[in-house]
Amino acid sequence: MITSRLKSGASLPEFTRSANPSIGALAPRLSWARWPAFIIIALIGLAVRLPQLGARPMHTDEAINGYIVGQLLHGESFTYDPQDRHGPALAALALPLARMQGARSFSDLTESELRTTTVVAGTITILLFGAAADMFGVVPCLLAALLFAVAPLPVYYDRYFIHESLFCAATFALILSSWHAFNRRSTGYAALAGACVALMVACKETAILHLFALIVAALVFNAWGLRGKSFTKSFGPGPLLAGVSTFLALIVILFTWFGRNWKSFFALWRVAPNVFARSAGQGHEQPFWYFGRLLVGGWSGGLLVGLACLGLFIAFRKRDASVYQFLAYYGLLVAAIYSLIPYKTPWLALNLWPPLALLAAMAVESVWFRAEKRFGRHAAVLFFCIAAMLLGVLIAHDTRQRVFLAPTDENNPYAYAHTSDDLLGLPDEIADAARREGISTPRIAVIASDPWPLPWYLRRFQQVGFWQPGQRVGDADFYVTSTEAADQYAETLHGFRPDFFGSRPGVLILLWLPERK
Repeated sequence: MITSRLKSGASLPEFTRSANPSIGALAPRLSWARWPAFIIIALIGLAVRLPQLGARPMHTDEAINGYIVGQLLHGESFTYDPQDRHGPALAALALPLARMQGARSFSDLTESELRTTTVVAGTITILLFGAAADMFGVVPCLLAALLFAVAPLPVYYDRYFIHESLFCAATFALILSSWHAFNRRSTGYAALAGACVALMVACKETAILHLFALIVAALVFNAWGLRGKSFTKSFGPGPLLAGVSTFLALIVILFTWFGRNWKSFFALWRVAPNVFARSAGQGHEQPFWYFGRLLVGGWSGGLLVGLACLGLFIAFRKRDASVYQFLAYYGLLVAAIYSLIPYKTPWLALNLWPPLALLAAMAVESVWFRAEKRFGRHAAVLFFCIAAMLLGVLIAHDTRQRVFLAPTDENNPYAYAHTSDDLLGLPDEIADAARREGISTPRIAVIASDPWPLPWYLRRFQQVGFWQPGQRVGDADFYVTSTEAADQYAETLHGFRPDFFGSRPGVLILLWLPERK
């Protein structure tokens, strides 16, 4: 969050203008078209994110989040468990969207209905680049929004029903609202910043890490960029009170689920210890360079990261204070924190994308200015048209390959412990076998220490029970077991034949069907 003006006593337009004269001169002419342009880019992002939204199997995390929404549709209140679950923000957004699409129960939900929530969150992030134009410049924000709209990693995880897309949008909105709050001494923007912090906390516990990175980046920017000249100058108690009050009000509303469950609110005290415990890995340990390797992968990754690194270099070379310096501090801090922590999952890289896209876009703007000055406008236009077409082809290839052609492939670095396509056939096989056996309402017993995502795929059967290995299991028409549990229930499974299904890489489950007579 930016905590001071870039130039003491400067008016807002003075330090938000592009640093490059030729591009900066376009800003007044582009300002009238800013929002139509960003809305068009957001529509492009929607057009890329919506096709085949329900085709990919539900990841375990998606299935759990879908089950939570199903409970809420049934009339239950949200129960927060900081050890195994994230906050209520995703469910709070998904619930009305699911109802608008006609869902009334868990069995009514579909993959597309749930994933629409994160598509909406990703689209909001694209539009936030439009709101960021006052801070970072119109042209860089247009380029950054276009990159975010079509690049493979943002597209992939905006189609994932997990908290990351909403968290990313809330974090970006916090940066923008905090900057306006301090520069305009605005109570309204301070309240909006407080709401963004509350939304971040209600999304994921990693909000602690991002808030730490934002505060440190602001302090470093004030000390090195501004040399301590105007930190929080004349910032009265009114905006601070508005921000804190809004934060507390939203936290209470969301974590008590509108006053229905106060136990979840008091569970917030366990957030920090659980974050530090989870950061140790808990089976998700990856090497330090994991995110770097993830971001540079594919045909386009290396070029985009290279542009962002050039943007870093340009930002730090600036003699005058620049908001890009703050962005660079924040981006580097978040990347360092995520890299140093053993716990790593690929969707965390989505949080690196707003600073990466803006720094890359700023580098493009700077290169354009230098190329135009050295080679002339016509030569610069020709060069940039060719470069844009080449980059577009590279990005299109990666997005098509990783998002649409092989979204669950083990070689796809975005598909982390993903549910196998093979599992999609399990509900149909049960239904077909039940018809053959003349069973109108089949009884299904699932025996596994970790049954997910089976509750999602068996949601439309009326009689489904779940047991842990070692528990006594009742009679059933069909059994689904892990390979480890099968040997323990040999007597129960007598008279049944197994059919194997891949659940996720390296994990098999067995569907036990009645032996044909």
